[in-house]
Amino acid sequence: MAKNKTNETESSVTDFINPIDDEVKRNDAFELVKIMQKTSGFEAKMWGPSIIGFGSYHYKYASGHEGDAPLAAFSPRKAAISLYLHLPSEDREELLSKLGKHKSAKGCVYVKKLADIDVEILKKMVSISVKELQKQYPSN
Repeated sequence: MAKNKTNETESSVTDFINPIDDEVKRNDAFELVKIMQKTSGFEAKMWGPSIIGFGSYHYKYASGHEGDAPLAAFSPRKAAISLYLHLPSEDREELLSKLGKHKSAKGCVYVKKLADIDVEILKKMVSISVKELQKQYPSN
């Protein structure tokens, strides 16, 4: 069975963010750490080389594949900041419609900068993600 590529590491979140060339993206990353840490109640940890995650849960699929993943996370990528949040379908569209300027895919929401979005809606999304995953995977 394939091993997960993205696991929690001991790398420093600050050391990961500091070298980001784009000053706005760097400042937004530090602000996102504060927001997500406070909202989730979990300390920021590096997951793999480029994802900053908060909390964790253990999943096991019917196929037998299992692993650990963050309850909420983000990555300050070159093109956009990727937000990794688990939102139930009944809440997803409504929240995204209120978020502000973004793009979305099934498991990710992409924003260029924090100034483009409503941070209060982001906080609500982080809170929902944490609660939903803890409810879905209660062994944590």
